[in-house]
Amino acid sequence: QVQLLESGGRLVQAGGSLRLSCTLSGRAFSDYVMGWFRQAPGKEREFRAAISRGGTTTYYADSVKGRFTISRDNGKSTANLHMNSLKPEDTAVYYCAAARLLGVHAEEYDYWGQGTQVTVSS
Repeated sequence: QVQLLESGGRLVQAGGSLRLSCTLSGRAFSDYVMGWFRQAPGKEREFRAAISRGGTTTYYADSVKGRFTISRDNGKSTANLHMNSLKPEDTAVYYCAAARLLGVHAEEYDYWGQGTQVTVSS
């Protein structure tokens, strides 16, 4: 059984930075593509970034290109989302997810973490 655990969410001022981390347990981390999504109150879950199993391919939502960087450390079974130049509209619960194939849609991901709250104050 795959389990995902996110950490790193907190309150930060606009323009600041955060690093979210996600640890996978229960299966081989390197077997999975990793993705990050967010969900704001009353809105659908939105894709932010994804990284291939070997880390050589990354996808980003247009709104985060140049600000967010996704990375992974297969030796530590951890995926990270480095977020810079944060804006109040980045405020949401952020979820990491695991899938067998690289994709940008939530329905393509099989396993989800419980989420971590990111709040950006203006």
